Amino acid sequence: MGLVAGLLLAPERGSETRRILNRRANDLKNRFNDFVDGVADRFESFKHDAGNMATSATREAKSFAGDTRSGNK
Repeated sequence: MGLVAGLLLAPERGSETRRILNRRANDLKNRFNDFVDGVADRFESFKHDAGNMATSATREAKSFAGDTRSGNK
């Protein structure tokens, strides 16, 4: 907020102040979008890893069940 107030009260011309504000707003929007993309990537990675773990656990459980049925354990 202080930055915006400082820019609005700055001695630059109005068009220059608006250009600076627009550039900073775009920078902030881009940083936010990068953050959201990073969170989405992490979520997808977590989802993939969780799926692999579930598949592995299912395979192990079936193997264990098969071993106990055949009397190997």
